Amino acid sequence: MASRIKYPIGQQDFKTLRMRDCVYVDKTRFIEKIVNEGSQYYFLARPRRFGKSLFLSTLQYFFEGQRELFKGLYVDSINWEWERYPVLHLDLNTSRYENLGMLEGALDRIFRNWEEKYDIEVKDTDYSQRFATIIKKAHEKTGLQVVILVDEYDKPLVGNLNNNENFDNYRVELSSLYSNFKSSAQHIRLVFLTGVSRFSKLSVFSDLNNLNDITFDENFSDICGITENELFENFNEGIEELADKSGMSFRETCEALKSNYDGYNFTKTGSYIYNPWSLLNCLDKREIANYWNETGIPTLLAESLKRVNANLEKTFHSYCTEDELKGLDLMNPNPLALLFQTGYLTIKSYNPKIRRIRLGLPNNEVRKGFLNVLLPYYVSCKHPTSNQVVDEIVINFILGNPDKAMRAMQAYFAGIDFKLKIENENNFHNAFFLLIDLIGLEAKAEAHTSDGSIDITIKTDDYIYIIELKYDHSAEDALQQIKEKKYARPYQTDLRRIVEIGVAFSSKTRCIEDWKIIDDK
Repeated sequence: MASRIKYPIGQQDFKTLRMRDCVYVDKTRFIEKIVNEGSQYYFLARPRRFGKSLFLSTLQYFFEGQRELFKGLYVDSINWEWERYPVLHLDLNTSRYENLGMLEGALDRIFRNWEEKYDIEVKDTDYSQRFATIIKKAHEKTGLQVVILVDEYDKPLVGNLNNNENFDNYRVELSSLYSNFKSSAQHIRLVFLTGVSRFSKLSVFSDLNNLNDITFDENFSDICGITENELFENFNEGIEELADKSGMSFRETCEALKSNYDGYNFTKTGSYIYNPWSLLNCLDKREIANYWNETGIPTLLAESLKRVNANLEKTFHSYCTEDELKGLDLMNPNPLALLFQTGYLTIKSYNPKIRRIRLGLPNNEVRKGFLNVLLPYYVSCKHPTSNQVVDEIVINFILGNPDKAMRAMQAYFAGIDFKLKIENENNFHNAFFLLIDLIGLEAKAEAHTSDGSIDITIKTDDYIYIIELKYDHSAEDALQQIKEKKYARPYQTDLRRIVEIGVAFSSKTRCIEDWKIIDDK
């Protein structure tokens, strides 16, 4: 029997969603916060496919006074005049901006519609001046200040993170365009910008000293995404349908949804939220799969991480300050900021004593995305890692068959492109650790002892694996270091069996060359 629920898959227009009677998680209480706070400028950063565009669309129809669309929703009950403000919705998510001139083309198409709507004679060719004229005339013709909504304000910049010339040109153009927010302030009721990152060198953030950045504000922590309470308030019927098709109980289905799509947190004390894109697709198709990973291969992210030679094994489960996650510097991108802003890392906890945020992977879907998309690109693999290889590694480490597990690891590294190769020891450590960590084994990199640092420690219910990695050295050398540094000593009182593994990687063959194992059984 087909589902009676209409899920708004990919639907970013609030009016269309409501007219088609699609299920809608009511986020309109945040509109009340926005209109009552009195701030003139807002900024919100969230990863792709988290509902930023839908929220901006909701704001548009609210300020246009289309009250009929909001019947039964929270904001329909507040004290509001429902006047028809002039709304300028600037959607920059419609182009990839691969070449210079594409931004001007997109702006020209948008501006022509506004100029026709407000009967504006075009006298300037400068896009910034045209924007200023549109803002002023819209205010004068309607008698109400203008509401400006900018969707993906940073899209031209994000698409050119690894193209300095394009990035700098688009930065200058956008800075000139956005300078109107300050110079035309007397004509503006509200500016709301969304994007992936707060680019530290874009003047919009330095010019607007009264900008209200709600990215890390606990009061807006779930403005995008779906909380667990919202899941059960809106989707119980869909969960039951998924449970029936999957042959699981309702509770087991909820646990599967949670482990795959929950776990995002964008504020220090906020609640965890589900990825709305993945959750809605899962309930619509009644199948637990990796939906978010299919929305775009993060090649720009991978290229940026490789360019700065990021040590990813130290990036996972790391601590940082809030300020480290806010801005993004093109010339020296912070790997933590990149991974957080793109949704691959999230806030796990906050320690107020040291004022540090602990980061980690949100859920299994992101873990698989790293494993199947980002990691192979990062280490230049020919093919994504197959589930069979992953299963062999996991199962054999759990069952205490390290030799078979290492053979599966060798098969993985054998898939690395001979021409592109793993360029250095840091990449080898990254690839080895990430593969272990991402497939779900409890792994720790650079575990410190009194005599040194263990490269990798893997713990299962019955085994502790101490692994030393050597680049262009023998497996015996690696094993000797484990002995000389007494890496096993901290685990002597542990009831689990200790297994020591020395691993040798060859830069000539671009593969794991050899390994030696000592088992204390």
